[in-house]
Amino acid sequence: QVQLVESGGGLVQPGGSLRLSCVASGFTSEYYTIAWFRQAPGKEREGVSCISNTDGSTYYESSVKGRFTISRDNAKNTVYLQMNSLKPEDTAVYYCALNRFYAGIIFSKAMYDNWGQGIQVTVSS
Repeated sequence: QVQLVESGGGLVQPGGSLRLSCVASGFTSEYYTIAWFRQAPGKEREGVSCISNTDGSTYYESSVKGRFTISRDNAKNTVYLQMNSLKPEDTAVYYCALNRFYAGIIFSKAMYDNWGQGIQVTVSS
């Protein structure tokens, strides 16, 4: 059974940093993509970043570009999201998601069939 477990969320002041981790287990696939999405209260779930397991290609939503960095450790089946210069508008529940069949840039939540439980990130003074 596929399982995605996020960690690393919490409360941080504006301008601060957090690193989220997503450990994926229960699947074997030569080609896959892992993404981070977020959902703020009253808003749609939106893509933040994604990374391919093969060539490590990445993609970022425009509002986080230059502040967030996605990376992977294939040996540990773990994807990280380093979040710097955090702003109050980054406050949301962050989810990692897995597409087990394709390695590339996928930014539509409809293309992901496995999701973590979500973790809260709050940016506030």
